[in-house]
Amino acid sequence: MIETRHLILRPWEETEADARQLYLYASDPAIGPAAGWPPHKSIEESRQILHRILCTPEIYAVLPKQTGRPGGCAGLTFGKTGRTWLKEREAEAGYWIGRPFQGRGYASEALDKLIERAFTVLNMRTVWAGYYEGNDASRRVQEKCHMTWHHVEKHTWCELLGEYRDEHFMRITRKEWMRLGRGRV
Repeated sequence: MIETRHLILRPWEETEADARQLYLYASDPAIGPAAGWPPHKSIEESRQILHRILCTPEIYAVLPKQTGRPGGCAGLTFGKTGRTWLKEREAEAGYWIGRPFQGRGYASEALDKLIERAFTVLNMRTVWAGYYEGNDASRRVQEKCHMTWHHVEKHTWCELLGEYRDEHFMRITRKEWMRLGRGRV
């Protein structure tokens, strides 16, 4: 479990309660497509995604302390579980926050904590994050966490949505993070 000022990040659990909470927010058509996946169609689908994808190391349910229930997701992926082009000691961060909790800084608070964990606990050299063209909210989250734009992959196939998109990538290196006075690694 990881705690921030407003959030608790804990591993997802294959329980009915987590499946229902996941479905509550992941079924919103404004959430998944912005991140590259279709809205969940049923609690059963959310249960399967918990089992296959979310109940893995370094993927966390984001619980606003005010509710104590999952209201989003944030995590780190590496190598085979992330982008094929990730090098050794590089991670990709991903996140989404349910619509009722957006605009409160929760995504940047969760991402900031994941970046800290990547450098201080997991000994990563670089943390990457991507956002699709037009997802300015996600770009701003990454900028708030001191990530800088690196490159764009134009016209890439988004398999889960069955369409082509332009995806921008930002990153922060361990050295950049340390220069911010964030820690002694």
